[in-house]
Amino acid sequence: MAHKLPRCPICGREMIITRLKCPRCNITIEGEFWVGKLASLSQEEQEFLELFLRTRGNVKEMERILRLSYPTVRSRLDNILRSIGLPPIEEEIKTKAQEVIDKLERGEITVQEALKILDEEKKEEE
Repeated sequence: MAHKLPRCPICGREMIITRLKCPRCNITIEGEFWVGKLASLSQEEQEFLELFLRTRGNVKEMERILRLSYPTVRSRLDNILRSIGLPPIEEEIKTKAQEVIDKLERGEITVQEALKILDEEKKEEE
């Protein structure tokens, strides 16, 4: 049975796995075991992500299978990304652009410098 990894009830930090057991032969191994970010997803989120992978990222196909609208599928994917600490690329780009605008407003850079930075970032994306 899969469970979402819990957080510490005292400090709220992520708990770690220190024991593994084989249900067939009953052998137990103790230590500190690394668990990827995806283990923190709920079972529903993991199943959604598995479907995303099985459809090779084809959101239209996911819409058809799940009978959901494009914005709903997209929203669920964005929520999964955020929950594992990966903001969608568009948000990252907006954040970088906002930083440039903030520097411009504070007078730390000129308009020409701001345009040059934004143009360089756009070229890096391509």
